[in-house]
Order: sequence, then C-alpha cells, then structure tokens
Amino acid sequence: MEFVYIATAHFLALISPGPDFFLILQASLRLSRRAGLALCAGIAAANGLYLALAVAGVEVLRQVPGLLLAMRYLGALYLLWLGMLLLRAPRPDLDGGKGVGGNGDDRPGRQFTRGLLAALLNPKNAVFYLSLFTTMVSPDTGMMRRGLYGLWMTVVVFSWDGLLVLVLGNPLVRRRLQGTVFILEKGAGAMLAIAGLTLPFG
Repeated sequence: MEFVYIATAHFLALISPGPDFFLILQASLRLSRRAGLALCAGIAAANGLYLALAVAGVEVLRQVPGLLLAMRYLGALYLLWLGMLLLRAPRPDLDGGKGVGGNGDDRPGRQFTRGLLAALLNPKNAVFYLSLFTTMVSPDTGMMRRGLYGLWMTVVVFSWDGLLVLVLGNPLVRRRLQGTVFILEKGAGAMLAIAGLTLPFG
C-alpha cells in the first residue's frame, strides 16, 4: 500500500500545471518532437537527482545555510528569463519553420540542458521529494525499495511529459491549434514570468 500512496501523491503533483508544463507546451508547439523529448529527458534527469537525494536520506538542501534560498532566487531569475524569451518570441511558422532565439533552439542537447536547469533550479521539486519520502515512506522501508520508488517516479515524469510532447506536437493537433498557438505561447510566457516573480516569496 505504501507504493500506491506515494505513486498516487506523486502523479497528482505531476499533472498539476507548473513551470515544467509551460516549457513543454512551448516546446511541443514550436520545436521538433526530438527536441521536445530531449527537454523532457532533462526535466526527468533533474527529478531523478532530487529523488536520489531523497532516497539516500540526504537533507543537504535543508542543512546547508542559505542553499535553498540561493536556489530560490536563481530559479526565480531563470523562470523570469524563460518567460521573457517566450513573450518576445516571434509568431511560429507551424508549417515547417522553427522558432528563433534561445527558446526556439531545436538542438536536443540545448533543450536537455534547458529542461535540466529549469527543474534543478525549482526548489519546490527538492522540497516536495524530501517531504514525500519523509512523510509517506516508512523508516523500515529498505534502500532497495526506496530506490525502486525513485526509479518509478523518474520514469513516470519522463513518460507523462513525453506523452504531452507527442500529443501536443502531433501535426493534426498543431494544425487545429494554429490560430491559438501564438496566444498559448504568450500565456505560457506570462505564467513563467509570474512564477519567477512570485517564487522568492512562495
């Protein structure tokens, strides 16, 4: 039952729209499927790192004075920067053109790094996983089982985010959204900018 509880809590948190969702939305509508999946891989890798820390019981982020605070401000600046890139991005050409600028870079390596940084610099990810393992995982649960929990959640993060990329990036879906892509992208940029402005006070 412990696995069911922790898996359910994790999935409910995962499907709640946050900064990662808006990055995935933009990548799905503007970039290639390969680049979008690379972004998802970066997000999953960052989540996997925090899960590894939580599984090991290492509460470094809570014990090192000022580390969480520094992450909060760095994360806020990064989200604000990403939001501004989206707000300033030109109208995409969904018939084959790619976006320009940092957020329109179609290279998988660049998008992997973008996803990795976005998830790493969001201190709420670290706090969530540490809290999840502190409150929902029994102290008697062995390291092997904890590791399987962490592996499961990392795979679920990539699978869910990748599914979003495949659905939203489908040519048929793109064509249906063609009239609203520009508005959706600006909305995503505004949400990221707002998240960046409010994160230090959250």
